[in-house]
Amino acid sequence: MQEWLLQVIAQYGYVGVFLLIAVENIFPPIPSEVILTFAGFMTVQAGLDFWGVAIAATAGSVVGALVLYVLGSFLNEARLEKLAAGQLGWALHMKDSDIKKAIDWFNRKGRSTVFFCRFIPIVRSLISIPAGIARMSLGLFVLFTTAGAFIWNTALLYMGRLAGNSWAKIIDYIQVYSWIALILLGLLCIGFGIYYYRKRFNKES
Repeated sequence: MQEWLLQVIAQYGYVGVFLLIAVENIFPPIPSEVILTFAGFMTVQAGLDFWGVAIAATAGSVVGALVLYVLGSFLNEARLEKLAAGQLGWALHMKDSDIKKAIDWFNRKGRSTVFFCRFIPIVRSLISIPAGIARMSLGLFVLFTTAGAFIWNTALLYMGRLAGNSWAKIIDYIQVYSWIALILLGLLCIGFGIYYYRKRFNKES
């Protein structure tokens, strides 16, 4: 896959970067670090304009995020409450009030969540779904998605540009960062899950 990604960027330039990043946001397993660090290298090797590539990548990020936002919007509160009332909700000890609390929390913290999650692998794509579920203001969603994606994309492009012919080595460091970020996030989710269920069982006992 990596060779194919590089060929697309080398052949189609800005359009290739835009399309690849848009798809990467919808299908997180596609490695954005490969796309962007190589694109950064191409700003030196092939004469692509650095800021032009940054804008193309950010536009792709926003388009991909909007697709997931729309998908999330179909999972409205009523449908989630229906799931909570079924076997899945029973298995997870989830109630209708939990859905409402989660959506209310996202409405309060959604701006910073959407922004900061753009720096976390995989989560930077998936965060668009709960934003759609909570019906976060589309204007604010686009604003904070654009800001977060622009910073992330520009950082990777710049690292690829600085590394030059050694751009591929940057990927190893980014992957280490990705694993650390995902492990910390996983531990945070586990801790929250333990807290949630303890609180729930204490109320029920």
